[in-house]
Formats: sequence, C-alpha cells, structure tokens
Amino acid sequence: MPNTKDQSPTILIADDIEVNRELLTEILSAEKYRIVQAEDGEQAMQLLEEGEVDLALLDVMMPGRSGFAVCRALKANPDTRLIPVVMVTSLTASEDRVQGIESGADDFLNKPVNKEELLARVRSLLKIKQFTDELEHAENVLFALALSIEAKDPYTEGHCDRLSESSEALAKRLSLNEEERIALRRGGVIHDIGKVAVPDQILLKPGPLTPEERKVMQQHTIVGAGICSPLKSFRSVLPIIRHHHEKIDGSGYPDGLKGDAIPLTARILQTVDIYDALTTDRPYRKAMTPDQAFALMREEVKRGWWDGALVDELEAMVQTTALQN
Repeated sequence: MPNTKDQSPTILIADDIEVNRELLTEILSAEKYRIVQAEDGEQAMQLLEEGEVDLALLDVMMPGRSGFAVCRALKANPDTRLIPVVMVTSLTASEDRVQGIESGADDFLNKPVNKEELLARVRSLLKIKQFTDELEHAENVLFALALSIEAKDPYTEGHCDRLSESSEALAKRLSLNEEERIALRRGGVIHDIGKVAVPDQILLKPGPLTPEERKVMQQHTIVGAGICSPLKSFRSVLPIIRHHHEKIDGSGYPDGLKGDAIPLTARILQTVDIYDALTTDRPYRKAMTPDQAFALMREEVKRGWWDGALVDELEAMVQTTALQN
C-alpha cells in the first residue's frame, strides 16, 4: 500500500557495497525520507514485495539477482509495477542502458552519484508516484462502488469478475490491442456503475418494468459514463459503459446506434454479458447450458439484435476452454 500523506516516502537502496548504501542513505535521510536497505537482489525483492516502498534505487551489479533482474520482476508484478525504479550504475555502454530500459527502469544515475542530481530525480519520480497513487485510489473507489451494486442482487454474484475475465479473453482472441483489452477488463467490472442512480425498487424489481421504470433504468448507461468521464485513464472504457445496451438494428439504447457504429469493445462486452446472464440462475429460470444459450443468442442475431460474428467467436472460445478443462 502507498504511504499516507502524513508519512515520509520510503526509498529502497539496494547495493552490495555498504559504503555506497551509506552514502545514499546520508543524502536522502537529510531530506527526511525513510530509508530501507538491501545488500543483494533477493533482499531487495523481499522488501519490495512487502509493499511499503515508494521508490527503488537499484545497483545494477549485485550478487544473485542483478538490478536488471529485480527491475524486471518488480515491473512484471501488478502489485509493484508502479514503483519507480532508478538504476544506479557505473556502466556507461549504450547497450547497458538499453537493457535497463527493456527491464522497465524509469531513470538512471551514474556512479559516483551527484547529490543534486540524485535529489532532483528522486523528487520528480516521487511526485509522479503520488499522482499515480491518487489515480489508483480513484479507480479503486469506482470498482468498489460497482461491486457494491452487484452485491445487492444475490443472483449476480461474481458476474462482474466473470465478465471482466471473459471479455478480455475474447478481445485477446480477436487480437485487439492492449489498450482495448485493458478497457474491457475494467469495463467488465464497472459497465453498470450508473445503476447507483437507479432506485432499488426498480433495480431489484422481480417482475417486468413499466415504461416509466424502463426509462429510468436506461439512463444508467449515460449516468455511468458521466461518473467515469473525469478519469482520463478510463477514456477507452467510456464507450463500453455508454453503448453496451445498443443493438445491431438500432433498437437499443441510449443512442440507437446501428451495426459497426456500435464500438467493437461495447459489442464484445455485450456478447459476453448476454451469455453470462443466460448461463447463470435467475429468480425466474434456471441457468441454460452453453448449447441452449448459444442457440437462443443465434435466434436473436437473426432478429438483428447482436453481432453474429462475435457470438461465433465466443462459442469457439467457450468450447476451447471446455476442452482444455
């Protein structure tokens, strides 16, 4: 977890030479930073995985795991990948810097370290880390809100997680880029976040909605996009939130988009959403088998509601997963 505002940032100094660690510690401690030290790569990884480090200064040449190896492992772990890493090295060859960049390093410092340069780089990276932590906190609040909405209905338990995982898997199968896959992973969780504005007597009504109630419910896509629009990191998620109830023939909502005018990511989430709804128990019916669900979805494709090509791809993915299991 990131440090709270009333705590000094914690900096990890990893170097197998004690005098180097002590020199950096002396400079940074004078600026009221909290320092933790590691004398090799394994010890550095242990401290990083404990989750209290805000920035890491890694010597490149350490016994066991090198600084490059530690950096690669740190950046590959979702829990630590946002920690800024500065490689501290006496290596000057361009290929060494290339290796550092490929490992995910955020900056470099040459030995012997210049005090003013060190402090300037540390301040800059810690400021970026603070902004990142604040953004991550805002995203976590949205996810928690979305899951609290899901929790109101016991029949939808786990729906968001399944939708997030399956939508991203289908996007990968379709060779969508990383930004689109991330958008679908996030969209799976928060696509219905606008339902926070829908009264419970409508949201949880067991029977059909009246025309007036349906109008209130349909506003959730617009409300949801509005809630998430201030976050620039959610820019690619907004079309999913707003358009996952559109239909190919234009009879959906909120904008009555047709065919390819409906964003592909919204159509992907929509397809997975329908399948998941059909294959889980509901108060008014038991869950369908995969074959039954896809048969019904194909009937609705003929009516012009859903994207038939995506239904085919999802069925192929489900069948492949079933064979692997």
